[in-house]
Amino acid sequence: MNDFLASDAIGSVYIWTLPLFVIVILAEMLYSHFGQAKLYTKKDLATNIYLAILNFSLDLVMKAFAMGVMFFFYEFRLIDFNLETWYYWVICFLATDLAYYFHHLADHRLRICWAVHITHHNSEHFNLTTGFRSPVFQPLYRYLFFSPLAFLGFNPWSIMVCYAVGQVYGTLVHTQTVKKMGFLEYFMVTPSHHRVHHGCNILYLDRNMGMVFIIWDKIFGTFQAEDPNVPVKFGIYPKMPDDGPLTTLFYEWRKIWKDVKQPNISLFDKFNYIFNSPGWRHDGKGKTVKQFQKQYFEKQKSKS
Repeated sequence: MNDFLASDAIGSVYIWTLPLFVIVILAEMLYSHFGQAKLYTKKDLATNIYLAILNFSLDLVMKAFAMGVMFFFYEFRLIDFNLETWYYWVICFLATDLAYYFHHLADHRLRICWAVHITHHNSEHFNLTTGFRSPVFQPLYRYLFFSPLAFLGFNPWSIMVCYAVGQVYGTLVHTQTVKKMGFLEYFMVTPSHHRVHHGCNILYLDRNMGMVFIIWDKIFGTFQAEDPNVPVKFGIYPKMPDDGPLTTLFYEWRKIWKDVKQPNISLFDKFNYIFNSPGWRHDGKGKTVKQFQKQYFEKQKSKS
């Protein structure tokens, strides 16, 4: 693929979908206002825009380096795909979505990645602009999850085109106005599935990691359907002390720093505070998501 054409294609995906986003966001805002759904607040909207601008700026700065790393791996590719075939693009799209799944899984399972990703989750509101509430520092490492695809033989520009298309869809599922989507619920990520992902209910934690296809979650055991008996509570637990711009951005980083600066803990403990699951503590007093859910399901089982 011609690099210029590919870069132009990525830009076109975002430019041509911009009017769509404007229309659906305005429609959701009108629904929220006249239907008294209270989906939006001015401060939350401003925070979403602030984080999106920071992420976009860093993404621009990192673009050349990220593509350079991916093309380095592409030089040693295992397979020479024919980039002109339709099935190459189908396979590339599926592979890119699978790579995103593992990227997203790491964002929830590794504390250093969660410190970045938490900005996408720490709002107690859920609407289409939440899709633009970006993990600001993600461009610093996102390319590492797509580099294996380049090593396999997928052109980095193809990967980024597929990722851009997937992002558009992944943004649109951030809504409470669409309840269920019929047969699409079986294999696509839907608004219902993604509401679960943003829930801080124990049942919903670390579930539904896919961006376009929910099949990865069903294969790897991270799927959870929206339960009508468990209304989704958006945000994180525990709540942040305030929702100021600096707290929103650096909340988890400050907690990590406080943990690693504890006196009389080993280097191994410091490493775990950075790279283990969120909630892990060296004294055993903390609980990870898996531990919370294990207790939750045991309690539910004892009730039945």
